[in-house]
Amino acid sequence: MEETSSYQSFLKSPYKSTKHTTYFHIYDNLFGRYKGKDITFVEIGVLGGGSLFMWRDFFGKEARIVGIDLNPSAKKWEKDGFEIFIGSQSDVNFWEEFTKKIQRIDIVLDDGGHTYEQQILTTESLLPFINDGGMLVVEDTHTSYMSKNFGLKRYSFMEYVRRRIDRINFRFGGFDYRTAENRIWSIQIYESIVAFHINKKATFISEQVENGGAGDSDDFRLKDNPASTVFEKVEQKYSFIRLIPGINSLRRKSIRYTTKLSNFYNTRKFF
Repeated sequence: MEETSSYQSFLKSPYKSTKHTTYFHIYDNLFGRYKGKDITFVEIGVLGGGSLFMWRDFFGKEARIVGIDLNPSAKKWEKDGFEIFIGSQSDVNFWEEFTKKIQRIDIVLDDGGHTYEQQILTTESLLPFINDGGMLVVEDTHTSYMSKNFGLKRYSFMEYVRRRIDRINFRFGGFDYRTAENRIWSIQIYESIVAFHINKKATFISEQVENGGAGDSDDFRLKDNPASTVFEKVEQKYSFIRLIPGINSLRRKSIRYTTKLSNFYNTRKFF
């Protein structure tokens, strides 16, 4: 932690800021490439002011640092050159007005109230306004596993994230593209932090392609399936089996069944 650039900036801040020790390696990993660049960085939850100065030191003088807080007292940091907006994360009208004024954003860091409603509405409201190559990062996602009043567990932020992961995978060309997530390129998960990455050029429905090179056409993916092995041995001994009507259909059904059975017994301990 001590060797990270973000931690050094954290220590230099003249005002109070509270972070978790695991976050600094994550900050360096996620934000390091933006240092010294002309970016718009938005942080939600800035009342104490310490993090604003931390990020100014970390990113450099070229960065535009924007803070959001529910407490009107946070406006005092405007005298230090920061842009401050006062409003609720749970208010979609606030986000509409905010995005009209800011328009495009490179990084969002949500360190606000940590309720599921706040985290989800913030993500949904700001995703369309993240520049290509940018990201939206939500902190303190461990609240999704806590018993305090952060919201209904069935609608937790991490449950929302899981559904986004599912919909990213729905971009596989064999699925119904209408259910796919096309705003997010990828999701990166750390301890208590989730990062949504935006890359519009790489976000599309997938298709299978081949490079035209020579290769072995035999498919061995299911060769270790018990049913496949049994059928193979029987066919080697009794070649006429291949001529029986419906044998291929029976083979496929047997393979599907034994695959499910094997999956149940061999992987259930990991769930």
